Amino acid sequence: MTTDHPASRAAGPRDDRRSPDAPARPRTRRQWITLGLGAVLLAAVCVVAAVWQWHRYTWREAQIDLVESNYAAQPVDLDTLLPAPGAVLAADDEWRPATATGTYRPQDTVLLRNRPVGGQPGFHVLVPLETTGADGQPLVVVVDRGFVPLGEDASAPSSVPDPPAGVVEVTMTMRPDEPASDRGTPAGQVQAVNTGQVLAAGSEGAGWADGATVSGYGQLRSEDPAAATTPGALPPPDTDPGSHLSYTVQWCIFALGALGGYVVLWRRETRPEQVTAGDLLADDAGGDPGEASRPGGTRRPRRRRVDEEYEDALLDAAERDG
Repeated sequence: MTTDHPASRAAGPRDDRRSPDAPARPRTRRQWITLGLGAVLLAAVCVVAAVWQWHRYTWREAQIDLVESNYAAQPVDLDTLLPAPGAVLAADDEWRPATATGTYRPQDTVLLRNRPVGGQPGFHVLVPLETTGADGQPLVVVVDRGFVPLGEDASAPSSVPDPPAGVVEVTMTMRPDEPASDRGTPAGQVQAVNTGQVLAAGSEGAGWADGATVSGYGQLRSEDPAAATTPGALPPPDTDPGSHLSYTVQWCIFALGALGGYVVLWRRETRPEQVTAGDLLADDAGGDPGEASRPGGTRRPRRRRVDEEYEDALLDAAERDG
């Protein structure tokens, strides 16, 4: 016959739960390495984002400088910027005003889709202009004459104003051709201002302009003589620098915060605990004066001290009392 020992019955089942007053277990080396690698990885991601935002900021500043130096300049002859067929508008000449004299081809008018102006959806009216180059060669340049709003069914505008008939002097802001778009469009419409695609979308195709096109187009500023009805004017270029610089600073702060947070956590959990004379005396006596006031009458765990700490604490206390 087996009997339970009274002490074992009194003790009851073993409780492995830690007391709320027990000190936290120190992190292992593996945990510190894992946290450190995580902080470094997070900081690296933030640095990459900051560098990307910085490049966006510098690119945007260069664009604004180009606009400010070119847009308000005096108009030059178109053949100065695009002297012959096949010429490509130089990057430094974007936004420069140019003047050309020639005739429009209204039968080859094409509409540019999905280009709202001032938040209003609609179309841009693209019309080829026949003019001449520096040596008298025929040149064909596409002119964006302005904006027309959506019609009743949103698939086309209600009406498209015709350009002036006969010889006309056109002043326009020069822009480089956009990359060709592979998105489908209804007949007579395009998704990008690309000279080849615009001419191909016209009623007669692009064959009539073979050997006379240039890589660049113009945004209309004025016509002489003026048309009876004109599309809505296009707005001037945007010179808002955006928030790229502030985002760059924010990402840098996040990177420093990731590394700094790890350092603070490491120092807080690994620095030696400060020992006072009261702590040593309480440990020597087996407790402290505040034990009676602790919930459940729990006692602070006794801490072992070396002789040097004990003596230093007593000397500090004597000096303060003296």
